[in-house]
Amino acid sequence: MPNDDRTPDSGGGFLSRLPNDSITKTLIVAVGLSLVCSVVVSVAAVGLKPRQEANAEASRRAEILRAAGLMREGVNVDQVFGERVDARVLDLETGMLAEGMDPDALSDGPGTGTPLPAAEDLAGIGRRPRYVPVYLIRDGDELQSLVLPVHGYGLWSTMYGFLALAADGNTVKGLSFYQHGETPGLGGEIENPRWLAGWHGKKVYGEQGQVQLAVKKGEVDPSGPKSQWQVDGLSGATLTANGVTNMIQYWLGDGAFGPFLARLRNGESLS
Repeated sequence: MPNDDRTPDSGGGFLSRLPNDSITKTLIVAVGLSLVCSVVVSVAAVGLKPRQEANAEASRRAEILRAAGLMREGVNVDQVFGERVDARVLDLETGMLAEGMDPDALSDGPGTGTPLPAAEDLAGIGRRPRYVPVYLIRDGDELQSLVLPVHGYGLWSTMYGFLALAADGNTVKGLSFYQHGETPGLGGEIENPRWLAGWHGKKVYGEQGQVQLAVKKGEVDPSGPKSQWQVDGLSGATLTANGVTNMIQYWLGDGAFGPFLARLRNGESLS
């Protein structure tokens, strides 16, 4: 009698009548397992999406408060954000706050925004959105500071962060990065609290309204004539530091937040 791996025909299905070492049987089982796993992963992703979105929103709010100097250990992020932060939408084409727009509903997906010519794209972002969220930090009706979203290319990645300015539209209150892929221990030092603390109190604009704020190569000489516009460099990460400078100079320049901040410095109403 021929010797094979098939079990006696007991009325089973198609697979039971195939040898265990059959290529067809192996492929059918593999495809079936893949489909089952795909369904499980898809269901899990859909089920977890609301929680992931909530966590992402909580993290974003925390970074905004950190940039504004309002983040403390044990602080209730949602409570402070709700009491102190007035989230608005800025039209970069007009330099005016847009009325009736929800900052949480803005789309910044691939292909959105206006393509930037290479000569204008200091930050290496490719496209400039028309509408961006801005966060006005208030104490009652008094504007204390504002937080601006900024991003730009470093050595290996696009760096995303928030820059906080005082109500004068010219003095840095804080900087925070929440996403990047720079080299740990080198360019990754943009997240180091000690380095970020060096931004506090620096000025953005010169007497003629041009952006002068920059990361210096090496340490800043406090007695130097440009020290109020300079931040210490990052040792071994010159290209990342240059990327931060380019990011700041683009977003605070005339092609982005510049006109809006000029109105603030001139004492005009933000509405």
